[in-house]
Amino acid sequence: MAEQAVQPLVYATYPDLRDKRVVITGGGTGIGSELVTAFAGQGARVWFLDIADEASHKLADALSGSAHAPQYRRCDLTDLNALAAAFAAIDQEAGGIDVLLNNAANDDRHEIDDVTPAYYENRMAVNLRHQFFCAQAAVRMMRKQGGGVILNFGSISWHLASSQLSLYMTAKAAIEGLSRGMARDLGADNIRVNAVIPGAVRTPRQQALWHTPEEEARILSGQCLRERVEMQDVAALTLFLASDNARRCSGREYFVDAGWYGA
Repeated sequence: MAEQAVQPLVYATYPDLRDKRVVITGGGTGIGSELVTAFAGQGARVWFLDIADEASHKLADALSGSAHAPQYRRCDLTDLNALAAAFAAIDQEAGGIDVLLNNAANDDRHEIDDVTPAYYENRMAVNLRHQFFCAQAAVRMMRKQGGGVILNFGSISWHLASSQLSLYMTAKAAIEGLSRGMARDLGADNIRVNAVIPGAVRTPRQQALWHTPEEEARILSGQCLRERVEMQDVAALTLFLASDNARRCSGREYFVDAGWYGA
């Protein structure tokens, strides 16, 4: 389908994000790649985890001229030993983590009758379990340094009851509960936790697999704003929530969905 012309967004500048140590999961492609780009543009020190080697190396090379060149670390987040090792290595290199963006996910479609116990466990590992254990690893560092920010990425999908996504929606609904619980438990440690809830974002993957002209028309008809949500829109909200401008924001869900109530 033809790409609509979109005016590039000029990000606000948050001086307090300069030199902050930021870890982004699933940072090699899609929304994650824009998060890496946006935080590198703020002068943050960025480490991103992914298994998409080619795209991740290409992104790191493209941003190598940033104030701090983003560092790609290959990590299968469903392997909890590998996850723990990755965070330990970042801690040794960076001396801690200031911001964790739990972005990694996969929204493969499935039919209820086709779901096996093994597939169910895999979908929870891909979309939910790693968010807790990444946060757990980051919290150990954040407590030592007196605070930090954790942003867990959910999805509008379960708010709309989308089709062929029952397991994905189960995980994404749980992420909102996880975020609220963590915010309560960690507030005394000066650690803010929020959930970012993107709508139907125009990513290369979505455009290639599911966002046909008919699907785009359906999405737009259900939104209050008749413009597609771009990856930059999600990154702009994330920059704000990670910054000191959001210092009193915790335990909440923040939507960037153009007011999508379904159609």
